[in-house]
Amino acid sequence: MYDYFNITSTFADMRIRFCWFCIVFLLVFSSCKVTKFVPEGEYLLDKVEIKTEQQKVKKEDLERYIRQTPNSSVFGIWRMQLRLYSTAGRDTTKWVNRVLMRAGEAPVIYDEAQTYLSEQSLKKAMENKGYMHAEVSSVVTTDKKKTRVSYFIKENTPYRLRDYSVDLQNESLKALAADSVNTLVRRDMLFDVDVLNSERERITTNFREEGYYKFNKELLTYLADSAFRSNQIDLEMRLLDIEQDNSDSIYNAVFNKYYIRNVVFFTSRDVGTISTNFNRERDDFQVETQDKYILVGDKERFLKINTLVENTFIEPHKHYSDAAVQRTYTALNALPPVKYVNINFREVGTDSLDCLITIAPAKYLSLTAEVEATYTEGYWGVATNLGTVHRNVFKGAESLSLQGRLAYEWQGEGVLARELGGQASLLFPNFLMPFTSSDFRHSIRANTEFTANMNFQDRPREFEVKNFGLGMKYGWTQSRYRHTLELLDISYVDFRVEDEFWNSFIETNKFNRYNYEDHLITRIGYIGSFSTFNPNRPLRNHLSMRYSIETAGNLLYAFNNMLNSKKNEDGLYTVIGNIPYSQYARADYNITYHQIVDENNRFVYHFGMGAGTPYGNGTVIPYERRYFAGGANSVRGWAESKLGPGVYQSDGTIRGRDYNQVGDIKLDINAEYRYKMFGILNGALFVDAGNIWTVKPYDTQPGGEFHFNSFYKQIALSYGIGLRLDFSFLVVRLDLGIKLYDPVLPQDDRWRLKLGSNDFALHFAIGYPF
Repeated sequence: MYDYFNITSTFADMRIRFCWFCIVFLLVFSSCKVTKFVPEGEYLLDKVEIKTEQQKVKKEDLERYIRQTPNSSVFGIWRMQLRLYSTAGRDTTKWVNRVLMRAGEAPVIYDEAQTYLSEQSLKKAMENKGYMHAEVSSVVTTDKKKTRVSYFIKENTPYRLRDYSVDLQNESLKALAADSVNTLVRRDMLFDVDVLNSERERITTNFREEGYYKFNKELLTYLADSAFRSNQIDLEMRLLDIEQDNSDSIYNAVFNKYYIRNVVFFTSRDVGTISTNFNRERDDFQVETQDKYILVGDKERFLKINTLVENTFIEPHKHYSDAAVQRTYTALNALPPVKYVNINFREVGTDSLDCLITIAPAKYLSLTAEVEATYTEGYWGVATNLGTVHRNVFKGAESLSLQGRLAYEWQGEGVLARELGGQASLLFPNFLMPFTSSDFRHSIRANTEFTANMNFQDRPREFEVKNFGLGMKYGWTQSRYRHTLELLDISYVDFRVEDEFWNSFIETNKFNRYNYEDHLITRIGYIGSFSTFNPNRPLRNHLSMRYSIETAGNLLYAFNNMLNSKKNEDGLYTVIGNIPYSQYARADYNITYHQIVDENNRFVYHFGMGAGTPYGNGTVIPYERRYFAGGANSVRGWAESKLGPGVYQSDGTIRGRDYNQVGDIKLDINAEYRYKMFGILNGALFVDAGNIWTVKPYDTQPGGEFHFNSFYKQIALSYGIGLRLDFSFLVVRLDLGIKLYDPVLPQDDRWRLKLGSNDFALHFAIGYPF
C-alpha cells in the first residue's frame, strides 16, 4: 500500500465542500421511493428472516438455502444500490437513466414459488443435519408495496448414531476407516450427512496417498438401520456393490497399488504439436533423460531438465500420491516462464504409471515505463520509472529484474531537487545453500533472491545523500505459512549536509544528528505470515498474521570486541573509512480479522504493534528503520508522519515535515466497516487509534518517551469515511480521516468536538490499509 499524498489545512474549503456533498448525496438518496419500479400488484421483497425453535443449527448455515433474498444493503437497513436505481427516470432512451440503472440494482420482486422452493431446501438441509422430522413453514406479511418473509423451523428430536462399525475387506482400507483417533464419525453424534461425506473424503484421500490410484470415494457407502421410534441409527460403512460380470477384476484394480515408472516432460512453444504417445522420432524434437525423468520438446530448450526435476514431486519408483500431483502443479505453475501445466497418467502393465507433464511457456521479457506527477508539501515534481523483467535469464526459471527512477522537484526560486536511483534483483527458484543435499533442497522448496540498489538525492540548501545496498534472502511456503529469511542486508548511507542546514537544524538539536551522518547497517531478519483465508469459501470469517524480527551490527560488534578495536570520539566502533555502524533489534506483529456479514458487507479489525531498541554500538535506531504514525495506513486523522512520538510538539520543519516525528515503539488499532455501494465503488466507515514513542529520552524529541503509567493517555483517536474503487486486481482508495482525540493539545482541547481545519486529513492510496 502506498500513501501517495496527503492534503493538509491548505485545503480546508475543499474538505468542507466534500462534507456538504456527502450530506446532499445522502439526502437525495433517502428521498427516493424504493418501490418506484415495482409493478402494480407486485411487492418488493423487503426482508427475509429465519427463526428456529431450539436454535440448534446456526442461521448462517441455513441462509444459503434461501432462494430469494432482498436487495443488498448497508448496515442491513440502507439499500443504497436500490435507491440509486430508483433515482433513474422511466425513460430509458436517456443515457443518464441507463447509467443509473446499470450502476444500481433493480428491485427484487417477491416470488411465491421461490418461497416454496426455499421451504423445501431448508427442510432438506435440516434432514441432512439429522433432523429428519423437522417442520418448515413460512409467513408472508405485506405492507403497502413491501413484503416480508419469515421462515419458521421446528427441529423436533434429531437422529443420532447409536453404533458405528466398518465392514471393509481390504485391511489397509479398514485400518484407515476404523482409526478411532482421526475418524470424524463418533457414537452419539447427529446423523449429519456432511460429516459422513467428509469421512468418506478423509478415508479416500489417505488411501490414495498410499498409491491406490483407481480408488474413489463413491466406492464407500453407508448402511443405516433405524430402530422403530427411537431416533437412533446403527451405521455401517461398506464397499459399494458392483453388479457386473467382471466385478472381481474391477475390485482387483481398485485395490491395486500403483507405482510411477517414468516422468515425461513435454515442452514446446506449440503445445498442440506435442504427442502423448511418446513419439520421439520427430526431427524438431529432442530427448533428454535424467534417471527416470525424460524431457521431450523443442531443440531450443526453454527450461533445463534439472529445473523441472527440482520442481516435480512425482518421483519414479515411488507409489502414486495425490498430494505429490498437487504439489507439482503448484511448483511448476509458480515458475515465472511457465504459462500453464497439465498432468496426465498412463497405465503400464498392472501396477505401473507413466506420468505425462505438458508445460507451455509464457512470455519471458516485459518492459514497463511510468511517468508521474508529484505534489509534496506545496512543491510540484515529475518522475519517470523504467523497468524490465526477464523471467528465464539462465533457462532455469531465474528472474532478473532491473528498475530505474529519475525525478525532479521544483522548490521555488529556481531551486531544483533531483533524485536518481536504480535497483536490480536476481531470483532463483531453488534453495541455494552450499553443503546441502539435493534431497534437502528439493524438500524445502525455497527460492533465493539477490538484490542490489543505489539512490542519489540532491536537495539544494539542505543535503546530498547517497545510499547503496546489497541483500540476500530465502523465501518458502509451508501450507498456510509464508517465511522469508533475510540472510544479509547491507546498507551504506553517505551524507553531505549544507552548512546552513547543519547550523539551523542539527547544531540547535532540532533534528537528531545521527540521521544526517554517514552510517552502515548490516542486518539479518525473519518475516513470517499466516492466513486462514480459503479462496474456495471466500465468505467465511478469516484472519491473517504477519510477524518479523531483525537485528543489526551484532557480528561486527563481536569482531571489534574480540580484536579490542579503538572507538571514535563518540565512543563508537567504526569500519573502513571511519564509518560507524548501527546496532539494534526490532520486532513487529500484526493481525487482521475479517468478519463477513454477507458478500456486500464486512467488518475488518486490525491490531499492530512493534518495538525496537538500539544497544551496543547504536545510540539510536537508523531513521529508515524507525516507525511513524499517521497516514493512509495508520491513524488516518493525521497526515503521514504528523503524529507523535508521544506528546512531542513539532517546532521545526523542513517543507512542512518534521523528521523528528519518528519513534521506536508503535501501536495501531483499527476497525473498519466495508460495504458495497454500486458497481466497482465501495464505501467504508472506520475508527483508528494509535501513536508512536521512543524507548529513551532524546533531546530532539521531548515528550516522546514511552512510560507504562502514561502511554494510554497518549493514544490518538480518529474516525472517518472512505471510498474505494475495486478493480479486483487493483484497489484505489480515498479516505477522509477526522481527529477525535489529540493527545498533544491542552487537556481541555484534546477531545475534538468542535472541529477546525487542522482536524481533517485526506488520503489517496493504492490497496486496503490492512
